[in-house]
Amino acid sequence: MTTAAGEEAVAEQRKAIEALAASHLPGRWAVKDSFNQLDLGRLGFDVLIEATWIRNTMPAGEAASDIVWTRAAKGPVESPDFALFEGRRGFQLVAGGMLYRADGVVGLTNVVAEAADAVAVWRSLALLAARTFPMTPLVGYESGAELGAALDAGFEAGDPLTVWVRSA
Repeated sequence: MTTAAGEEAVAEQRKAIEALAASHLPGRWAVKDSFNQLDLGRLGFDVLIEATWIRNTMPAGEAASDIVWTRAAKGPVESPDFALFEGRRGFQLVAGGMLYRADGVVGLTNVVAEAADAVAVWRSLALLAARTFPMTPLVGYESGAELGAALDAGFEAGDPLTVWVRSA
């Protein structure tokens, strides 16, 4: 579940989350509080991740790396709005990331990179997003070292968000 902003939306979402919690869903499930407005601890949720929204509207330059990028022929989703990229050094897979277009933006998720390559990987994925989905802002969220690499690669930090998880 992803949340929306505003007092009215928060009250409606809290009711929906309480109803889901009372339904005894099996296994673990999560709520992404996109606007960092919900305190779900009292409903039995734990914080899974505290992160920061990121955006990159105009990537510039070239990626300075020996990683060669290709778009995977098949990904987990067959759609023109989805792209899975693999980065290889020689024959070894060393990096990757997924792009998906929705609601006027491109989301970047599941970025994989060794620490030494992280900034170049983020920069490369921003350039690949601009080529794959031209004139569309790039967004995502990260925390920790990954957030630092994204910022060093030219992304801008936005507002905080929290992902909450609840076990059955």
